[in-house]
Amino acid sequence: MKALVLSGGAGTRLRPITHTSAKQLVPVANKPILFHVLETIAATGVIDVGMIVGETGPEIQEAVGDGSQFGLQVTYLRQSAPLGLAHAVLIARDYLGDDDVLMYLGDNFISGGITDAVEQFRKERPDAQLVLSRVPDPTAFGVAELDAAGRVVGLEEKPHHPKSDLALVGVYLFTPAVHQAVRAIRPSARGELEITDAVQWMLEAGLEIRSGELSGYWRDTGSVADMLEVNRMLLESQERRIDGSVDDTSEVIGRVSIASGATVRGSRIVGPAVIGSGTVVTDSYIGPSTSIAEDCCINDSELASSIVLRGASFESVRRVEGSLVGRNAQVTLAPRRPVAHRLVLGDHAKVHIQS
Repeated sequence: MKALVLSGGAGTRLRPITHTSAKQLVPVANKPILFHVLETIAATGVIDVGMIVGETGPEIQEAVGDGSQFGLQVTYLRQSAPLGLAHAVLIARDYLGDDDVLMYLGDNFISGGITDAVEQFRKERPDAQLVLSRVPDPTAFGVAELDAAGRVVGLEEKPHHPKSDLALVGVYLFTPAVHQAVRAIRPSARGELEITDAVQWMLEAGLEIRSGELSGYWRDTGSVADMLEVNRMLLESQERRIDGSVDDTSEVIGRVSIASGATVRGSRIVGPAVIGSGTVVTDSYIGPSTSIAEDCCINDSELASSIVLRGASFESVRRVEGSLVGRNAQVTLAPRRPVAHRLVLGDHAKVHIQS
């Protein structure tokens, strides 16, 4: 079996962060979401990974390398444009050969791993095996319809009128039969070769399609809200570890991880939270569900329920929460008079101002 990891998307819902960084490399709990994906794949025993990349390919390749840090062997496969999940299978045909395929979306997070699903597939080898999860808004996902016996009878991609609330999690298992399916389908109305259409073709061709409902936690981390939620969940499962320097005037409460090389002075840190190496926190409050990456400077400020990327700084800022702050960003207190907001915003930025 070979894995196919899709990491070529543009990440439009995470702009402006993804104007300068691959969405799969945005960290949760100070680790890129793509690294969590690769660790999950390695735990199944699959070693060979084909990484589908697009414009951000060089950045992903620099971060992942040859995959040896994860116990994997990674081969990079260029996708000229994001033309759909089935298109990714199509361009990976030579790499995949006649092996079974574990396809995993590189911006999806699943707690508890997928080892059980992979082992079940290896044992029973249906032509396709889907992983499903119930969601409150199925219109945003590929959706599976099951009959009374639990058999898959139909699939739709982002339907306006869903026939169930069972979304396709970003993990698929296929035999080589999938290659005939992706060659047989045509682009959807949005111009993409949909993997749901390929599986529907297999279903109509009489091939065996099985499914299983995910028991653990799953999120597609394509939006800021989902990134913050995954960050919160991961931080809640971490252990307390203080390797950095914390002075006697500081208070550290709960599951807090402070990396070696980090410095905390005159501050209160309430977990779950993580502070990266080289970061200096002075006279500040860091609240729950907050990840601060490496080499940040937090002075006389308050942060909670946020993700702060490498090199960012906060100076004399009151209560920032529910935020995703990009690399080397600077957040400072504005003058009291005159009362005005001075903004430099990129395309697709979102700003909430209380005045």
